Amino acid sequence: MEKKLYKAGNGWGLFIPSTILKLLKINPETDVVEYVVENDVLKIKKVKPENNAE
Repeated sequence: MEKKLYKAGNGWGLFIPSTILKLLKINPETDVVEYVVENDVLKIKKVKPENNAE
């Protein structure tokens, strides 16, 4: 799937369809994601919450 980036403030954004978010089990309202760049490839992965009792 090819997508174009869009201007967002001083940076650029990428639209992620809700179907992909569901497949990855990412809730954009509550989950945090991490960007990783490896060999010219951008990987976006969900950060697993820590099970710390506070």
